[in-house]
Order: sequence, then C-alpha cells, then structure tokens
Amino acid sequence: MPGRMARRIDVTGAGGVRLAAWEFGDPPKADADPPQDGPGGLPGVLLLHGLMGRASHWAPTARWLSARHRAVALDQRGHGRSDKPPRAAYTREAYVGDVEAALEQLRLGPAVLIGHAMGALTAWQLAAKRPDLVRGLVVCDMRASALGAASQREWTEWFGTWPVPFATLADVRKWFGEDDPRVERPNPARGEFFAEVMAESPDGWRPVFEPEQMLRSRETWVYDAHWEELAQVRCPTLVVRGLDGELGRAEAQEMVRVLPHGRYAEVADAGHFVHYDQPAAWRSAIAPFLDGLRHP
Repeated sequence: MPGRMARRIDVTGAGGVRLAAWEFGDPPKADADPPQDGPGGLPGVLLLHGLMGRASHWAPTARWLSARHRAVALDQRGHGRSDKPPRAAYTREAYVGDVEAALEQLRLGPAVLIGHAMGALTAWQLAAKRPDLVRGLVVCDMRASALGAASQREWTEWFGTWPVPFATLADVRKWFGEDDPRVERPNPARGEFFAEVMAESPDGWRPVFEPEQMLRSRETWVYDAHWEELAQVRCPTLVVRGLDGELGRAEAQEMVRVLPHGRYAEVADAGHFVHYDQPAAWRSAIAPFLDGLRHP
C-alpha cells in the first residue's frame, strides 16, 4: 500500500520499560495532535502479538485497517524492538500495564484491541480492568482454561530442540515450517512467522527474544484459568479460532457464552497463526465486527 508506512513511536510501559509502537498509515501533519479515532469516527485499533511475536506480524492487517482506522501495533516487553531488561517483571500485571500506558500515551482509547494468543489474554484482562479504554475486542486463538504444568515443561523442552544458530533464513523457514517435531504437516506460514522474529548475529540467525524471558512470561498464565476476567469484559468481543488452531470449538463457544457481548467466528484451513495462515479469510471474519463498532 504505497504511502502507508509504519512509523515508530516510543512509549513508556509499566516500571519505565521502553516499548516500541508502530503506527500504520499516513503520518499526522506536523504540530497536529494525534487523532483519537480514524476516518469516519471509527475507533482506533491497537494490535497485540502473541508470545515470541512482534508488531510486524500484524503489518498486513494493520495496513488494511489503516484505510479506515488509526492502526497501531505494539512490540510488547521482551519482544521485537522493545526493551528486554533481564530484571524486569514479565508478569500479567506488567503486560497489562504496558498496554494501559500505551493506549493513554498514544491517545488511542477507547480503542479496539486485536490480540493473538498471549496478546489476546492481555487484551481481555485490560478490558476487564479498564473498560473506559476498550471499545471492542478481537480474541484470536487464545484459551481461557488453564494449560497446566505439563504444557510449560513441553515448552521448556521445545526451546532446547531449536538448532540455533540457524545458518540462513531459509533454514529457519524449513525447520519451523517442516522439520520441527511440533509440525504435523508442512506449514510455510509458520516458517515465515518464525523467520520474522530472527535477527542475524555473527554466528548465524537467532531469535530477537530471550527464550528464558518467554518462559517466564508464559508461566504467569499457564497455571491459571481466565474465565472470571473474561466474564468481566463489558464491550463487544469477537472470539476467532483457526479450525486447526489451539483453541477448540467447544471452548471457544463457551468463551462466547461467558462473555456478556460475545460473538464467534472461525477460519477454515487455518491453524494457530490464523492471520498468517489465511489473511484474506481472517480479514473477512473480523471486518463485519469492526464495522459495527461505530463511534457512539
């Protein structure tokens, strides 16, 4: 989309952690205050990636949104180009506090939050805490039930299987798209997803995040269920799942039932990375919901 580039805006998160936000669309005119809403009075949108992700994973979605919304994607703490302080908190409170601070500093609220996986959990926890900042939610492939200790052990072991450093980005794509034991059948979109979070170092390609920080982040939610906070979300919420994703249909429909204003959508031929697997179908799934969130 010519003329619709991402512009970096640094914001200060919980505990002073510096976070990189990326605004998609034409930059505002010099000396102008940033608009709270997009064209036509439609709400601003903040996009939140999942664990190990980064704001750039949302680039196609954000560029599409920027025609009608003020669209911003956030690199969450420990991810992308945001700070990764070794002694910082990687708790649920810290992640939620970061998004709260970003919405206020960007003057984006009340916004629509679109979250994938961990980002979706952060979004609904913030919506429960600060309903004044959130006008609508899109929850993409995140479970409300507890995953448990076995899940955390599996992730710890999985990080140990990564053949880092990777010699080339092609090797990254092949391993995560085909050779990773967690891949049941070839998944090029998964390979591309992980290629996006690699950076070149003197000895090859390594992730831009610290696996230990990812495990610390994850352990603050996997042992708990999150139904109570889901039930406290007062704004319209769309629960989206990939047909082959990690959120099963029965649990997704129960989440919709628990939500005071829940709606449901699923995307065929998509796994966990719904917006990467089937971008056109993903946009079709969320467009009617977003269109319904007119300025009050």
